[in-house]
Amino acid sequence: MKNKWKIFTNGIFKENPVLILLLGGCSVLAISVTVSGALGMGGALTFVLVCSNVVVSLLRKIIPDKIRIPCFIVVIATFVTLVQMIVQAFLPDLYASLGIFLALIVVNCIVLGRAEMFASKNGVFDSLLDGLGMGLGYTMVIVGIAVFRELVGSGTLLGYRIIPEGYQIGIITQTPGGFFCFGAAMALLIRCMAKKGKKFDPRIGCDGECGNCNLGCENKDDLIAIAEGKIAEIAEEEGAAV
Repeated sequence: MKNKWKIFTNGIFKENPVLILLLGGCSVLAISVTVSGALGMGGALTFVLVCSNVVVSLLRKIIPDKIRIPCFIVVIATFVTLVQMIVQAFLPDLYASLGIFLALIVVNCIVLGRAEMFASKNGVFDSLLDGLGMGLGYTMVIVGIAVFRELVGSGTLLGYRIIPEGYQIGIITQTPGGFFCFGAAMALLIRCMAKKGKKFDPRIGCDGECGNCNLGCENKDDLIAIAEGKIAEIAEEEGAAV
């Protein structure tokens, strides 16, 4: 049970996809202008993450290794299309506010990354917990930034006027404000980690214990050596083909 809880909370804290793994930043910057849009985006991405993780885990022993990425994308695209149809039918205002970023969940690095790094190597329930944790971690960050941007930049919260007109800082709702808020969130995270004696170290899907990895490395030097070996192997194959 302790291990299950660790898998679930991993995406919320230790390997938060936005602030630690630095993935999905484009949608965070674009959609975090309003809290309603951030909640919608977080919910949509969490749904796609959980469903795609479960399906990929179920099919992990059937999908051929050489075509696994296209298969993952087909699975992800299926659920993204389903989400698009539901949101467009029942929440047209949200659909309009999310715009193209709803469809771009298909190529979101968080979804594809978890399918490749976790779901394709672990059981169904663990993959479900991983997708749920990663989705909640993403939602917490985008909603947190959206609360600040909407409140300070527009003076509203979920559409309700909180700050009188004329006192808001309009640039916060624009692109520079998005980068500022994202950078401030990163700085706050690094500051909190420094107080606990921890060093910020973005590692994509690697918990340092090699528990979710089948590369056979024990440290970063081994990982680099494996990557260099793979590159050399590919180069030799392409040279032989020519």
